[in-house]
Amino acid sequence: MRTQVAIVGAGPAGLLLGALLHRAGIDNVVVEQRSPDYVLGRIRAGVLEQTTVDLLVQAGAGERMMAEGLPHEGFELAYDGDRLRVDVHALTGKRMRVYGQTEVTRDLMNHRRAAGLQTVYEAEAVQPHGIDGAHPHLSWRHNGAEQRLDADFIAGCDGFHGVCRASLPAGAVQTFEKVYPFGWLGVLSDTPPVHPEILYGNGERGFTLASMRSHTRSRYYLQCPVDERVENWSDEAFWAELKRRLPPELAATLVTGPSIEKSIAPLRSFVAEPMRFGRLFIAGDAAHIVPPTGAKGLNLAAGDVGLLSHALADFYGGSTAGIDHYSQRALSRVWKAERFSWFLTTLMHHFPAHGAFDNRMQRADFDYLCTSAAAQTSVAENYVGLPLEL
Repeated sequence: MRTQVAIVGAGPAGLLLGALLHRAGIDNVVVEQRSPDYVLGRIRAGVLEQTTVDLLVQAGAGERMMAEGLPHEGFELAYDGDRLRVDVHALTGKRMRVYGQTEVTRDLMNHRRAAGLQTVYEAEAVQPHGIDGAHPHLSWRHNGAEQRLDADFIAGCDGFHGVCRASLPAGAVQTFEKVYPFGWLGVLSDTPPVHPEILYGNGERGFTLASMRSHTRSRYYLQCPVDERVENWSDEAFWAELKRRLPPELAATLVTGPSIEKSIAPLRSFVAEPMRFGRLFIAGDAAHIVPPTGAKGLNLAAGDVGLLSHALADFYGGSTAGIDHYSQRALSRVWKAERFSWFLTTLMHHFPAHGAFDNRMQRADFDYLCTSAAAQTSVAENYVGLPLEL
């Protein structure tokens, strides 16, 4: 087989890249080691930045998102009983949209299928080759047979544990990492959201996040020790602790019910530089991880593939400027998003090593946000998403 761009990974990043390339007339094949059901079973983020919404619409896969997603014009911070609403739309002219990552992936799968584009699922032992030359290719096994896909470029959208970044030569990539000393215990439930907008809370018992996937499905998180086990938390224990951490006026209206999914996610920041090696590009979680505070993970991945699709379109139009500067442009956005996620995580969580001074600094940051329109504008600009700057 031969294609112009071989994409490794059929998550939202890989599928969005494929849709954008198809829109630009660039042939591509997606290769994924898992089954479609497994890919759709990953329960992840649900807040889309304006840039991500625009890219999905541009790709031709945004119709259901625009019809069913919940537009959000702001979000709320709660700190020791005090509350601040950040009016994102008033401060930036932009909006977020709440629409689950599973639904984004489903829409992109359906779009790809309707367009007749090739996707290989359950590909075993995927491996990139020849990435430092002019003729890279992928190899894998499928149903016991060896397969090969020749391409002009390979895009690694295969996640943090994927093969693409791992296949780079020793010393080709520099990595930066920060591991946080806590995790998030999360529950998904078919219950109406306790608040019409996303709420981040920091109180004496730790961090709380109240969010939603729809008018009838809610997603809640509690800060927990990094070594906590999900088996220790019954539904009843989770709801009881959530009520303790929510502002009292919200706790009184909380609707509880059986959990659909319950899990614990560790928090860390990670960046790999550069995001290009020869004919191989990496994007999304293959290149960076952010704490979920601020909902940057999926949105950063969308930004990466938006930049990469434009860069490849420029290449096939006769210019190498886009691919030559892809890594620099993408990393500029990545580090700004890492900074914002770090800031919001630091503001809204209890850190075991924090003393009285650190706690006062948290309080001062929150009070400054409450009294400064400039500070709120800065937070709103970062929350709703920075432009691609093509």
